[in-house]
Order: sequence, then C-alpha cells, then structure tokens
Amino acid sequence: MIDLHTHSLFSDGVLVPSELLWRAEAKGIEALAITDHVDASNVDFVVPRLAQVCQDVAAHLSVRPIPGAEITHAPPATIAGLVKRARKLGAKIVTVHGETITEPVREGTNRAALMSEIDFLAHPGLITLEEVKLALERGILLEITSRRGHSLTNGHVAQLAREAGVGLIVNTDTHGPGDLLDDPSAREVALGAGLSEAEVAAAWARSKNLVARAHP
Repeated sequence: MIDLHTHSLFSDGVLVPSELLWRAEAKGIEALAITDHVDASNVDFVVPRLAQVCQDVAAHLSVRPIPGAEITHAPPATIAGLVKRARKLGAKIVTVHGETITEPVREGTNRAALMSEIDFLAHPGLITLEEVKLALERGILLEITSRRGHSLTNGHVAQLAREAGVGLIVNTDTHGPGDLLDDPSAREVALGAGLSEAEVAAAWARSKNLVARAHP
C-alpha cells in the first residue's frame, strides 16, 4: 500500500507526523505522504515543517515519508498560486480538496484544481465528465478514497474515469490511526468502488510512479 493523502495534527489529524509515519510502517505501508490542509493562512508554516520532519526521520523508518499539502477550501481563483507556493516550500505531493458532497466546497474548485499543477484531485465528488476529460488532458489523477462520507461518490468517479480513460489512485485521507489501511483492506475499497483487479493493479502502479517522481 502507498498512501498519498493523510493528515497530522498540523491540520485536523490527531497524530504528530513521526507517529503517523511509525503507525504507517507498522501497517506495512511502503510510502506515505503527509498532506495537511493548507490555505493562504498556514501554507508557509505547515509545509516547511513537514518537509523537515520527513527529512529527519527518513533514515530511521522503512516507510518512505513524503511531505505534501492539500489545498483546502481556498477560493478557486487562488488555488493555482497556492499550489505553486506549496511546491516551492517543499511539498512533493500536492492535491486539492475536491468538491465532496459532504462539505460545502466552493463551486468551481474541481476545475480550478485541474488547471493547476497538482498530482491528483482528492475526493472530487460528483465531478462532471467535462472535468474528468480535463484531468486526462492535464495528466492529473483522480482519487478513490476510503474516507467515510467522501467515499460515497467513489463509484461515480470510477465510472467516469473509466469512460474518459483517466488514471485513478487509492488513498485513505487518514486523520487518525484507525484510518490507515493495509494492502488487502485498500484493495477491498478499490474493488468496492467498481474497479477490476487489473484496474487496482494499475492504481497501485500509478501511486508508485508518483512516489518515484517525488524522490527522483
């Protein structure tokens, strides 16, 4: 399992980054990105600290730690700039909090995210086919999530992604230790979303590619 969407207590998670990474290692997770929620108010504070702790603990863990960021509830017009700031500050994996049906996310967030330099769009909710085609054009992956509530639209996302030929990845959106999944459990989430065994394998391969890109 590679998990590229998790949160520490630098946003709304409950664990310090080191414990989150240790628990991921205990689950047998190969690589973990810590993608805390950021906007203009805290991106300059959070991302450098995640980058520092990932650097400090990397030699002491088998799990590969990756500093990241999830641009969250930012006005759509500001998303592209925030993505650039996060990367400049050291984020190796950057995502945007998509238009999940469980929160009042601003309309236009999915499209603004897909026009920015992100790696994947997190829990994109009832994403439109037009937006999915934009993801394909931009080379951006879509997320299948195990997160309660956000996962309600997994089937919709999987169906449109298959129709348009867009790549999917599977993440947990972990906020607490009980959210982390081992490989068999993550596979069940993917199959439950309607992915075939071949599509699950392809999703795993895409996650590996993102990790390789984050650590050239």
